[in-house]
Amino acid sequence: MRKNYSGLFTALALAAIIPFVTGSIFRNAGTRPASPAHAQPVVQTVQGFSSSNPFANPSPLQFQAPEFDKIHDYDYQPALEVGMCLQSLEIDSIAFNSEPPTFENTIVAMERSGELLTRVSKVFFSIIQANTDDTLQGLLSVEAPKLAAHSDAIYMNASLFERVKAIYDDRDGLDLSAVQRMLVRRYYTDFVRSGALLSEADKAKLREINQEEARLVTGFQSRLLAATKAGALVIDDKNQLSGLSDAEIATAAETAHSRGLNAPDKWVLPLQNTTQQPYQVSLNDRSVRQRLFVSSTMRAEHGDSNDTRGIIERLAELRAEKAKLLGFPDYAAYVLDDQMAKNPAAATKLLTDLVPATMAKAQGEAKKMQALVKEDHGGFDLQLWDWQYFAEKERKAEYDLDESQIKPYFELDRVLRDGVFYAANKLYGLTFKERKDIPVYQPDVMVFEVFDENGKPIALWYCDYFKRDNKGGGAWEDTFVDGSGLVGTHPVVFNVANFSKPAAGQPVLLSYDDVTTMFHEFGHALHSMLTNVEYPRLAGTNVPRDFVELPSQFNEHWALYPEVLSHYAKNYKTGAPMPAELVAKIKRARTFNQGFQTLEYIEASLLDMAWHTLQAGAKVANVDSFETAALQHYHVYMKLVPPRYRSTYFAHIWEGGYSAGYYSYMWAEVLDDDAFDWFTEHGGLTRANGKRFEEMILSRGGSEDVGAMYRAFRGRDANVDALLKDRGLTGGE
Repeated sequence: MRKNYSGLFTALALAAIIPFVTGSIFRNAGTRPASPAHAQPVVQTVQGFSSSNPFANPSPLQFQAPEFDKIHDYDYQPALEVGMCLQSLEIDSIAFNSEPPTFENTIVAMERSGELLTRVSKVFFSIIQANTDDTLQGLLSVEAPKLAAHSDAIYMNASLFERVKAIYDDRDGLDLSAVQRMLVRRYYTDFVRSGALLSEADKAKLREINQEEARLVTGFQSRLLAATKAGALVIDDKNQLSGLSDAEIATAAETAHSRGLNAPDKWVLPLQNTTQQPYQVSLNDRSVRQRLFVSSTMRAEHGDSNDTRGIIERLAELRAEKAKLLGFPDYAAYVLDDQMAKNPAAATKLLTDLVPATMAKAQGEAKKMQALVKEDHGGFDLQLWDWQYFAEKERKAEYDLDESQIKPYFELDRVLRDGVFYAANKLYGLTFKERKDIPVYQPDVMVFEVFDENGKPIALWYCDYFKRDNKGGGAWEDTFVDGSGLVGTHPVVFNVANFSKPAAGQPVLLSYDDVTTMFHEFGHALHSMLTNVEYPRLAGTNVPRDFVELPSQFNEHWALYPEVLSHYAKNYKTGAPMPAELVAKIKRARTFNQGFQTLEYIEASLLDMAWHTLQAGAKVANVDSFETAALQHYHVYMKLVPPRYRSTYFAHIWEGGYSAGYYSYMWAEVLDDDAFDWFTEHGGLTRANGKRFEEMILSRGGSEDVGAMYRAFRGRDANVDALLKDRGLTGGE
């Protein structure tokens, strides 16, 4: 997942406050235009800000890496407040410049603005997601509406927009490069999508919507974090953990201890962000599986202070109102107008075209498992909390394969260094050196310096892999500092995941899904690290949402590529390589359970579309009924296969920047499978192939139309053939 932390406000603002979700003018850190002379008195009015604040100046660490050893919770608010003041002054100096508007004195000047605000906000919102506390959550609720108002003040500044529009209208007559023309078009579109063409009355209404949306998104994030923690299953009888490994039981005991449950007969199974929970694969006690499933699906529906239903209902209403105000029939139309898909119909067609084959495969899978249950397990009717458990049994029976066989060969550090890094070296010439002298925000975080094939340092990369109660769910990538030729900064990038941390002294053994997550998020990191674009607004991952997942999903393919797999898949005790027969089993089993996995994804994507195609004024009386009706409308309702995320904990679409955009994983999968086919046709894992992909995709950011970019790389538009083959959906069971 690519978090929308690439601009001023991170996912909170870029997804919910700023309509264009792939970047903003508040990205860069580095040299800015001289502040007006009256800036200092304004700065001095903000209590608690001085030159000693760790955000007051660019960090002296390599590539301006954050000084986490000096940053405290109390440093963020004054830096944010001063950052807004300074940028407001900078924007005013641009808007009211007496000289005629030019590319340099308007567009480039905006690119350079907001140095301090960018510096602090990128760290603040990253830590809010990865390592939050009550103080930061409280600060977020205070600052989010202010940041929304700050954004609106810029994008609804009539004088500033007049200058942008003048350059846009004359762009073809100016002496601009293709990239500069793209930047001008991007800025003009950003302003229009933020309400620059609205009447003053409608601008005031949009400001109100943005303010309320900011508060609601913050509230959703806070409630979901608390609901997920509270939803963890507490076990007081070790026999109920039958089926889990000794290491998993030890981890559950340590989790209980970390939560203050110090009795010797307490174990805690924390919730992941998805509907289905990893422990359901192994738990033999059916009643415990049911309790875990119910805890997961009902985590935010208890009518308490963590209930999110009222928030998401109101968010959907607000987004529909915003879309109508900006001239769109619904919020999905507004979002997709700026994406590769262009409209909801195109995105929905991609998903619904897959439904017949997916449903047929899922129904066939269910029939097989039901037969297995009736023959060998008492003949009860298969239920939602049984699927993973019996799917794993069927996989073991059909392919002689289970997770316990695989995990000893997937030790985290070896996967990282001999797998993820190895593939990056072979494809892009990169090498990595761990840096223990750079401060981190949590002891488990590791930092690596990244070098190009000539040994030149080009980036820093942080990884934060273990689950914590104060960390958001899922996995994602973002940057503390963006790479930009204009301001001369190098990328400082991080990946976050939620792998289970074993008890002390135990190895970190991963599932194959965890391994692909590492490769996936590192694909996003490569997109940020290898950027070679002058302007921050177009650099790195500043691309349409339905294109941003191409590099990440493409990078997943190397996890199972023979040369890469053989380099990292080694037994953590003996160092012996994974046996060829086990590799063959994994490959044969790749399409196993794909009906279920594809259907749960499609359901979630169409549920996202249902929420965001609501018309202005529409009311949702009951969240659960709305979900069922939406799935039935799209002909994807299947009792045994719930959506990957239910609405009440669907963080992607309410606070993660994927509103009306969850389809983008499938859209990008068409591209990534097709792109990998190109690699297969041209020799696979070679430096020449990697260099072509780097030069034509990874380094280009959003500096040109991404459809044209992909066609230039592939030689044609992508087609779905490779995706259908990869998912085993070329026919039913």
